[in-house]
Amino acid sequence: MRTIAFVTQKGGSGKSTLAASLSVAAYEAGESVVVLDLDPQQSLVKWAKMRGEVDVPVEAVSAGKLANVVAALEKSGVTLCIIDTAGSETPAGEAAMKVADLSIIPARPNVFDLWASEQTRKTARALRKDYVFLLNQCPPAQQSARVEEGMVALEAMGGLISPLVTSRVDYQESARHGLGVTEWNPSGAAADEMRKLWSSIKRRFNKAKSTSRKAA
Repeated sequence: MRTIAFVTQKGGSGKSTLAASLSVAAYEAGESVVVLDLDPQQSLVKWAKMRGEVDVPVEAVSAGKLANVVAALEKSGVTLCIIDTAGSETPAGEAAMKVADLSIIPARPNVFDLWASEQTRKTARALRKDYVFLLNQCPPAQQSARVEEGMVALEAMGGLISPLVTSRVDYQESARHGLGVTEWNPSGAAADEMRKLWSSIKRRFNKAKSTSRKAA
C-alpha cells in the first residue's frame, strides 16, 4: 500500500478538493482507495456523504489513531491511502507526514502560500520524509509571471510535481456534487490534470521502489 498526505500550514490551498478528485482518478485507474480525513472540518466526510457510494470510502480519524488505522488498511488489501489534513500547523499534519510515503504540499502561486510551503517543507525534512510541491489554483494563462515565479521558488525548495493544476469551475462543481472531476466532466481539462497528476505520483512511487531494490 502507498500512502499520500496532503499537508500545508496555509488554509485555502485546495487540499480537500485535490484529495477528492485524486482519489477518484486513482480508483478509476484500478487502485483500491481509502481516504482518511484528519481535518476537524471533515470536508471529505461530507463529500463522501454527498457521494453516496462506497467505492472510495472516507473515514474521519484522529492523529493519535492514524498509524494504527493505516497499518490496518495495509493488511486489508487497500493499495492507496490518501490523507487530508487541516490548513494549519497541528499534530495531525505531522502525524500524517510520519505515515505517508509521499507528502504533497499544495501551494497557490502567491507569496503567502510559498512562505507557508517553506515551513511545511522544513517539517518534512526534519522527519526525513519524502515530499513534493504542487502548484494549485493557477490562473488559466499558465505562463504568467506569477506562476513562473512560483515554479522557480518551489523547484528551489525541493521539487515540483506536474502538472500545474489550474483554477477551474469543474473542481468546485464536482466536489459540490460528491464527485471527482474525472466523473463530473470526463473529457474536460481538469479531468486530464487529475489523471496526469496520478500518473506522476505513480511514476514517483515506481522510481522509489526501483531505487530501493537496487540498493538492496
